[in-house]
Amino acid sequence: MRVIKPRKRFGQNFLVDQGLIGKIIRSFDTRPGEQVVEIGPGQGALTEHLVNTGCDLTLVEIDRDLADLLAERFPNVNLMNEDVLKADLPAVISEPPVRVIGNLPYNISTPLMFRLFKHLELFHDMHFMLQLEVVNRMTAEPSTKSYGRLSIMTQLYCQAEKLFEVPPEAFNPRPKVQSAIVRLEPRHRIAQVDTGVIEPMLIQAFSSRRKTIRNALKGLISESELESLGLSPTLRPENLSVEDYIACSNLISARS
Repeated sequence: MRVIKPRKRFGQNFLVDQGLIGKIIRSFDTRPGEQVVEIGPGQGALTEHLVNTGCDLTLVEIDRDLADLLAERFPNVNLMNEDVLKADLPAVISEPPVRVIGNLPYNISTPLMFRLFKHLELFHDMHFMLQLEVVNRMTAEPSTKSYGRLSIMTQLYCQAEKLFEVPPEAFNPRPKVQSAIVRLEPRHRIAQVDTGVIEPMLIQAFSSRRKTIRNALKGLISESELESLGLSPTLRPENLSVEDYIACSNLISARS
């Protein structure tokens, strides 16, 4: 197999630890005939194991050289040489719902999550390798240091579970940070909320997380409205639950 060096501009860190590769595949636990999409397959470390499971596999790889390599290694696998941040996801996923797996470049992880959340009807579940800090933020509970906008948006749409951590030495080249595997399962019943209201509200709230919500949400919701929802205006943004933010968002939407 020809060797392709990792490219910094694509944030590539290839998974090379065979023990961890096996652990990831076992945790994903796919079955013959299942529709699976692998995002950022790289040189095919996970791909070769996925192919052996008998799943119906589609690869999405942005790097042209890697896409050519994958086409040579796995000629019977559907391959799309595309940027997943720009791809027409409903066109890529013609027979939803699918299962998704990927070792994602850290520089696209958050924007990709927000993009996938807008198309949850396409997915059965998603297993991603991400920076540990990002996984901790996605799974964080209220009143903790990691809790913030990403926690709320993730938990609004999905049940999120950190499966296990992955050390830097599992990759080539070694990243400077710890990684982790997270499993996301779309909620069957998502709370009714206007994303055009809750997203900017969260940006405003957590841009000044040490302020009280009276001040952090100033101009969006009044002190008396907070109290009508059973929320003390002296709480800080990280103290409010996902349900609290949904209630605030819906109050603002009803007023508009």
